[in-house]
Amino acid sequence: MGYGVYVPIYRIRVEEIAKVWNEDAEGIKTSLNIVEKSVQDKDEDAATIAVQAARRAVSHAGIDAREIGAVYVGSESHPYAVKPTATIVKEAIGTGNRVMAADLEFACKAGTAGMQMVMGLIDSNMIKYGMTVGSDTAQGRPGDALEYTAGAGGAAFILGKGGSGNIAEILKTVSFTSDTPDFWRKEGASFPSHGGRFTGEPGYFNHTISATKMLFEETGFKPSDFDYAVFHQPNGRFPTNVAKQLGFTSEQIKNGLITPMIGNTYSGASLIGLAATLDVAMPGQKILVTSFGSGAGSDSFAIEVTENIEARRGSLVPVRDIISKNKTYVDYSIYLKHKKAIKKE
Repeated sequence: MGYGVYVPIYRIRVEEIAKVWNEDAEGIKTSLNIVEKSVQDKDEDAATIAVQAARRAVSHAGIDAREIGAVYVGSESHPYAVKPTATIVKEAIGTGNRVMAADLEFACKAGTAGMQMVMGLIDSNMIKYGMTVGSDTAQGRPGDALEYTAGAGGAAFILGKGGSGNIAEILKTVSFTSDTPDFWRKEGASFPSHGGRFTGEPGYFNHTISATKMLFEETGFKPSDFDYAVFHQPNGRFPTNVAKQLGFTSEQIKNGLITPMIGNTYSGASLIGLAATLDVAMPGQKILVTSFGSGAGSDSFAIEVTENIEARRGSLVPVRDIISKNKTYVDYSIYLKHKKAIKKE
């Protein structure tokens, strides 16, 4: 396994958005547990972010990209309605043409769905290595609560079967899925709609808790068996609350909780959290990851870190350095320009 993360350098603070709408910035920061969010550049989109993350993952894995047999890109903001992002990514990293490639969409869990698909292909000996990417330039209607959290960023993971190159092993994965329309964006709509409090329960909390408990039941694990836990983070408050309900401590989730600093990167959120956790995890430690995608479903994973991780520490920039260094803050007008909410004719 190898991984790579990319987050744009631009940020906008909660205060900058709140003053435009004459809202209480401190109250919003407290209620959402978010300080600022990432904003893409004018020429960045889900494809360019995916390419950057994918290139870093190939470098970290130390493999020949031509050995990658599948590339899946999960996103809610693919730049083309009809034209795959995955083909752009596979071309950019040099896989050659003998590769399975497809775009995935399941709200914020499309990246982890791709991970499960790659696992199946590897276990059936159809491919040697596979890549899954979660990448988004998340949308939020101006003036909507989502505007405070919808960020930009992505993560790519390369999976393979066993060997000295694997830095972690996926011990088990399960999924919990229902038709719960808590969040949606119809064809042609510029911004998503959501069901307000309905997005919490029975959306996020029901699916996240159910998938995690299902993993416990099928593995015999309990919260104390894990050194770290990563939950999908639509804001900074939901994962903190769900961790408490499931019996995890704040120490177990703090390394993977990155939304307060960059916002919700949708398909990238739980994968970036996993990458940040792998940055600090030690051999033998276990990580729980549970994603969530509106509409709705959750994928849960039990992961154990191997002894190979130490040798690979120096081959990538830690996620928290990517997030915290070389930031450039923008005002609301530049933010709208970068989000293409205002355009030249």
